[in-house]
Amino acid sequence: MMVNASSFRYRGEATKVVSIVLLEIILAPMILTPAQAQSLRDAFKQVDASVVVVKTTQTEIAAGPERQPVSIPGLGSGVLISQEGDVMTAAHVVQTADRVFVEFSSGELIDAKIVGSEPAADVALLRLTRQPPPQAQVAKLGDSDLADVGDQIFIIGTPLGLNHTLTAGHISARHKPNKMYSGMLLAEFFQTDAAINQGNSGGPMFNMAGEVVGIVSHIISRSGGFEGLGFAATSNMARGLLLDRKSFWSGLDGYFLSGELARVFNLPQPGGLLVQRVADNSPAALIGLRAGTMKATIEGENLIVGGDIVLEVQGIPFDRNTYRAIRDKLSELPTGEFISVTVLRGGEQVELRTIKTP
Repeated sequence: MMVNASSFRYRGEATKVVSIVLLEIILAPMILTPAQAQSLRDAFKQVDASVVVVKTTQTEIAAGPERQPVSIPGLGSGVLISQEGDVMTAAHVVQTADRVFVEFSSGELIDAKIVGSEPAADVALLRLTRQPPPQAQVAKLGDSDLADVGDQIFIIGTPLGLNHTLTAGHISARHKPNKMYSGMLLAEFFQTDAAINQGNSGGPMFNMAGEVVGIVSHIISRSGGFEGLGFAATSNMARGLLLDRKSFWSGLDGYFLSGELARVFNLPQPGGLLVQRVADNSPAALIGLRAGTMKATIEGENLIVGGDIVLEVQGIPFDRNTYRAIRDKLSELPTGEFISVTVLRGGEQVELRTIKTP
């Protein structure tokens, strides 16, 4: 059999050309044109001064046999949303913080109060104790319902302590409330492939118009680092829970007990809330709730045991199905009215009461 050398060369060159074209098609979405790069650059410059670092101090149980409480620092991100000094962040960053500070891009550090927090959606609202610095910018809350899978977004935050770090990606999916985690009863999340690491929590997710469409919440990771599965609470959900209605901060971190765990803890009812941590000077502390005193792992869950178990709030039995009703009742309760909480403490039911303060 004879082989035509010129034909062989032609087919080889054609194959090479086709391969190059296919490679260019595959890589094209990954390469930013100068115009696109400039657009992202401009969007970052437009909103960066609205992004803040959220620093906290929190009481934790020290490791070792003495189990003494110690104060530890915490770090997250946030975004300024009003000239009056309102800052949105993630609930888990500040929920049981004893003190909260907000640091601006100028380096100025301002005390902040927690005025609203919703752990079941992982969003919280801070209020600065004085006006933000003149160079600070106010970010615009966008309409997250208009965002869709495939939209380009970017995130600014403090991953691993590196202030004002930009990461970019796309919206990968939208997850409706109570579809991902049993404890996130109210949370609507955007999933994203933009890099998120420890310290990004609470930072803003922006669309390319420079509007906040999400508040960074958490990642799913086997390694402990970013693996392409990041999640941000949607801006419309955050607006509805924190701004459109009265919000309530308890200062309490708890763990839902139900099923077999409820029986293990000898609850007199199907469910309850095991108190893990209580922030200093919070409503939970003022009413007299006691935090856990010992770390334990039960059925693969890392818990702090030894604290109160909340059975009822305002006469409503505490479980997953009544959480929203309890939250709404506390939020709507007028200042000066009594808050009543029944707990299981040392095997006995104890009623705690305090007056709701502004």
